[in-house]
Formats: sequence, C-alpha cells, structure tokens
Amino acid sequence: MSGALEQIVALSRALGDPALDLAILGEGNTSLRTGEGTMLVKASGASLVSVTPADFVELETAPLTALLDDPVADDAAVARAFAPVEERTGRRPSVEAMLHAVCLELGGAAAVGHTHPVPVVALLCSRHAAALATETLFPDQIVVLGRRPLFVPYVDPGLALARRVRDELETHVARHGEPPKVIYLGNHGLFALGLTPEHVLQITAMAVKASRVLAGALAVGGPSALAEAEADRIDARPDEHYRRAALARARTGETGDG
Repeated sequence: MSGALEQIVALSRALGDPALDLAILGEGNTSLRTGEGTMLVKASGASLVSVTPADFVELETAPLTALLDDPVADDAAVARAFAPVEERTGRRPSVEAMLHAVCLELGGAAAVGHTHPVPVVALLCSRHAAALATETLFPDQIVVLGRRPLFVPYVDPGLALARRVRDELETHVARHGEPPKVIYLGNHGLFALGLTPEHVLQITAMAVKASRVLAGALAVGGPSALAEAEADRIDARPDEHYRRAALARARTGETGDG
C-alpha cells in the first residue's frame, strides 16, 4: 500500500471510530491531495470505519471544478464525469468529490474530512446553527478552528452544494485573506480542512467540543462570547501561532494551554 493510501485509510478509520460518534454506516468521506491537481477520495457507500485501499479512487480535480463553472451541468453531467473512473476501478467516487476538490484547490487543504458528528449536527439542525461560526467562546476554539469558520445553510449535496461552497469560499477568502479551517453545513455536517490527516482529526475534535460547549451555554441562559478584541488578540498572539503550527504538524497532541 502506498504512503498516500496508508494515510487516507488511517484517517478514515479514525474518523469512523464508533466511540467518537462522528459517522455511521456509509456516512462521511475523506480526501487527500496526491499531487498537483490530483486527489484520492473515498468511494460512495464505503463505511469509514472499515475502509480498505480498494475503497478509494484517484481523480483529477480540474474536471470536477470545471463542472462548477458549467451553467448547464447537472447530475447527469456528474455521472458522465465519474463514468471513466467507475469503469477503470469498479468504484464510483463519493457524491461529495466535487466539494472535496473545492476544499483542496480553493480551501488550501492537503487533507479533508467530512463527518456528521451528533453534537455538531444537533446544532446545525437548530435555530442556532450559524452561531457555530460566529460565537467564539474559548481560546483553543480559535487556535484550532481559526478565527472565522464558515457556515453554509443547507444545500442539496453534490453539484449544487459544491457550487455554493465554492462561492462562499471565494467570498470568505476575499474578505478575510485566508480560507477557513472548518466549514459547517446547515442540517448536514462539517468539513475539516487540514494541512495533514492528523490536522483534520484535531479540527474535527475541536469542532465537536465547540458544539458541546455552545449547546451547554445555550442550556444555561445563552453563550457569553469572547469580545472581538480578545478573540483577535488570541488569533494574533505569537505563542498561539507557534502552538497552532506545532499542532498541525503533530501526529497527536493536547490542545490545552501550553
């Protein structure tokens, strides 16, 4: 098994661990950049917890992102784009493959994990869904998830969702100068945009914690967010920049003050 396959299999199985409650059955998908304009992505229907190297297909990202710019492209066009891969490998790429291509090419990620954690989805199915991206509650939320996560209201998964996220990412980068580390999808789940597979796990874990903290705060009278100046200070502190970079490089690591 190649190094890239080993990495994405390990990432997928970790995200599929039943103890973490991030995805069940065929939920969730993963991707990994393998070169300039190429990626490995999970095949449709494979369960994260039990994936094997045969459950991944390698795709070029350019044909997928080109579909987003084609105003007449539809589900049939997506099927035609996937057909050569399916004929070659016997596996159909995940319906979210186009969104993974967007996250890798426009979101600056090297690895991406899409999951449906119960605490996160519970809030994403509530009237407080957007607060996951706007309420900054504690320092490590900023260190791991970045100053400004992205929230996108529900859109039908597949081509329509990839187009909407592409547009929202372009706006986000133009406004803030950098892509988000986490994208929350209303009534759906989250995408973690990591520099490494381990970084994806860290982002996902912190998104789950942030969701639990927000839900707890809502249950006892409502959240008390950090002031904008305080949050900006944490985001800009040199020691936090160092810790953020160290965590992204680490295979595992604590995210507490240190």
